[in-house]
Amino acid sequence: MSKSLATPVPVFKLYGETGAWPTPDLIHCESIPERSKLHGWEIKPHRHSDLVQLLYVQSGQATLKVEDVINHIDSPSLQVVPALSVHTFKFSEDIQGHVLSLAQPLAEQLGASLNSPVLTTAACYPIGSAHLYLDTLFSAITQEYSQPQPGRDPMLQSLITVLSIWLSRRNLEQSLPDAQFDRGREYLKNFSRTLELRFREHLPIEHYAATLGISGAHLNALCRRLSGQSALQMINQRLLLEAKRDLVYTTMTINQVSDSLGFSEPAYFSRFFKRGTGLSPKQFRIQREG
Repeated sequence: MSKSLATPVPVFKLYGETGAWPTPDLIHCESIPERSKLHGWEIKPHRHSDLVQLLYVQSGQATLKVEDVINHIDSPSLQVVPALSVHTFKFSEDIQGHVLSLAQPLAEQLGASLNSPVLTTAACYPIGSAHLYLDTLFSAITQEYSQPQPGRDPMLQSLITVLSIWLSRRNLEQSLPDAQFDRGREYLKNFSRTLELRFREHLPIEHYAATLGISGAHLNALCRRLSGQSALQMINQRLLLEAKRDLVYTTMTINQVSDSLGFSEPAYFSRFFKRGTGLSPKQFRIQREG
């Protein structure tokens, strides 16, 4: 993207802050009202380049939008916001809860130790009967964070690990029963990681499959079984997501969006976009601006 093009989606360390991380910790903890009250109870679209956020709504109402998924919350829930996810939140004035921000190195360390994608996948988990357990856990994290004591760092790490394990278990409950034993999950994760890096190149499915050491047919079968989409559908959905972001959050022309996504002709991009959304790029942009 050229330097002359505006990118209205700000990238923050914490909401409203573009400067240095405000604490020497790899963790930042605050209450939801503490920050949202300053912004009229609405956190406008933005993303974080190098941190994961866990938003625990204890009471009150909230509308949580992460990328194109919207959750209307009126009971205890925990929202995971991975790094680089565009998100926006609206809260009722009686909202109560916590926002826990984890620097990317810590999130990656936790994910690797648990062998779980829970901190890299956007999801909203209903708390149900576990709300007293999580209330106690977040209270302990907040107290440990705000009142430095001997052993503070290992204590915080331990509490965050407990929370990550709880999330990982809840994630497994919502996955396929044999997911933790299924080698296909690892293939799918590696495919998704490579796709994230190279989706603009319009590579054939066989290329992605070859990097995994499996056939294109095997990759397609895995994608359908574990994600409900074919490999081609996953590639197209990733292109569509980036196209929507560019059309809504930048001032790029449609031709520039087409070029940035690796399409040989703007007309081909327009047909691709309309086939996936039912709208032309121009119609989509106008609708979102309305």
